[in-house]
Amino acid sequence: MYQTYGFYLGNQQKQPNLDLEVLDKYSGQLIAKVALAGNDDILQAIELADAATAKMQALKPFQRQEILNHCVRRFQDRFDELAKSLCAEAGKPIRDARAEVSRLIDTFRIAAEESVRIHGEVLNLEISARAAGYHGMTRRFPIGPCSFISPFNFPLNLAAHKIAPAIAAGCPFLLKPASRTPIGALQIGQVLAETDLPAGAFSILPCHRDAAELFTTDDRLKLLSFTGSPAVGWDLKAKAGKKKVVLELGGNAACIVDQDANLEDAANRIIIGAFYQSGQSCIGVQRILIQQDVYDSFRTILVEKTKALKMGDPKDESTFIGPVISWPEAERLKAWIDSAVTAGGRILCGGQQTGVMVEATLLENVPPTEKICAAEAFGPVAVLSPFDSFEDALHEANDSAFGLQAGVFTNDLQKMLLAWETLEVGGVVINDIPSWRVDHMPYGGVKDSGLGREGIRYAIEDMTEVRLLVIRQTGR
Repeated sequence: MYQTYGFYLGNQQKQPNLDLEVLDKYSGQLIAKVALAGNDDILQAIELADAATAKMQALKPFQRQEILNHCVRRFQDRFDELAKSLCAEAGKPIRDARAEVSRLIDTFRIAAEESVRIHGEVLNLEISARAAGYHGMTRRFPIGPCSFISPFNFPLNLAAHKIAPAIAAGCPFLLKPASRTPIGALQIGQVLAETDLPAGAFSILPCHRDAAELFTTDDRLKLLSFTGSPAVGWDLKAKAGKKKVVLELGGNAACIVDQDANLEDAANRIIIGAFYQSGQSCIGVQRILIQQDVYDSFRTILVEKTKALKMGDPKDESTFIGPVISWPEAERLKAWIDSAVTAGGRILCGGQQTGVMVEATLLENVPPTEKICAAEAFGPVAVLSPFDSFEDALHEANDSAFGLQAGVFTNDLQKMLLAWETLEVGGVVINDIPSWRVDHMPYGGVKDSGLGREGIRYAIEDMTEVRLLVIRQTGR
């Protein structure tokens, strides 16, 4: 990891200042200084992306694939560096950081594969006498310059989920990484700068929120893809004008444990879902719905496993719970926990906060209107609730403003199908946690959780437009 990082403007590194300080999220020490882009830089980046549109579109699929494969190789070469940087800037436990670097590599590898299979179709237009002799076919063309805004919790892989499909599709782009965790995106920029991407094809620009307005409002940008909070995401959509918008927003994911589930297995997985990277995931397990007959047994198992989790320095190989992203976020979580207790909730374990560290916390008997149930906690906190019938559990899971993913632990095929048909979410995961994801699957939500889908092939569809060719056969 370097001590200073410039931003990338039209493929070129620039360092006009070092105004953004990046802190180690556990120790609070300064680890790097990063250049901040201003309005003029962003306007220039948009101009360069607009000018690069034709050259990006002209790249052959095999050329796009070669660029993406170069990135795969270089991320593999820099694996340890990327993981250590991520551990420091995001406070992510080192084992989780390595897992994210692996997913970064997967995401670019999948994009390389998809870059050479962006297909159209042949249409039979001869559906009536007037269409005799007409033939049709479709082809996908790049939509043009794209605007990306990525969050702090997965600084590498969530940026990759925007960058890699854009390259595969042939779209120039601008990316604004989160100000708290800009280093990962800039490291991706270092690798992209080694490739044969056309001049102006990419810009990676840490900037203040007011400067980022141009990412949303400039009409030369044809797509906005935002990952972050619902309040910000829906506000950006309202300002985006005619451009296509993809939003991957928040959640308070429910996980249902039915009476026929393997309780030990379910508890092992829910521990991961609720407390992986300190719960800072939009599909982290927040609401745990347990069938009444097994509630006491499952609660005992889960509390025991939660108490065994080690909290501490994320650089320690044995640490499972690291810091949350900032002291204000830790204080917010503690306030939500205290409010739940005041409202009648009971702490089963955890519940304490020291600085940026929040203990892995389980609660029960919390009124569903409390923020810790109804809003997105985004921290190492989950709430247990009993249910009688499976239909009751589905209704309770749906009683949310969010709808990203849900987990269901059951061995009953009919209940699996009922959950798939009933749950108002973007994805239903059976016998695993809602936090489970691989990087080629369609991923996104409904309701306040967003609009559109990520996952490489699905992102490519949003970054391309279908163009129809009709041929009239003459002389017959």
